[in-house]
Amino acid sequence: MKIRIELTANFERNLDAINAFWQECGAPHAYDDLLAELLQTVIPNLEQHPRFGRDFLARTCGSIQAQTRVTRLRTKLRRIDPAAEIREYLSGDYLMLYALTGATISLLAIRHHRQLAFSLSR
Repeated sequence: MKIRIELTANFERNLDAINAFWQECGAPHAYDDLLAELLQTVIPNLEQHPRFGRDFLARTCGSIQAQTRVTRLRTKLRRIDPAAEIREYLSGDYLMLYALTGATISLLAIRHHRQLAFSLSR
């Protein structure tokens, strides 16, 4: 089965934030390195092995708030596709979240380990 990879608007905003982060740090080449890693390694890996990442929703929640959010996310995901999954992929200093629905992978979010947290609200 041919897997289609798409970047969500949120993922693109995250890339913009990472670019700004590296610009502020005086290391713009680090952003270029990230883009190369995405194109040469991450996307080909996901095309070949869509379940490469760890099941994000299988993680143990550390708080009631997190548990509530995960429950809401599971409910929304089931409405879209009962077999859909959200997975996490670690590549170097970056953590990515992606949704796997049928033959489509949607890259949802990416952050560098030095950034504070994911935002999936937009």
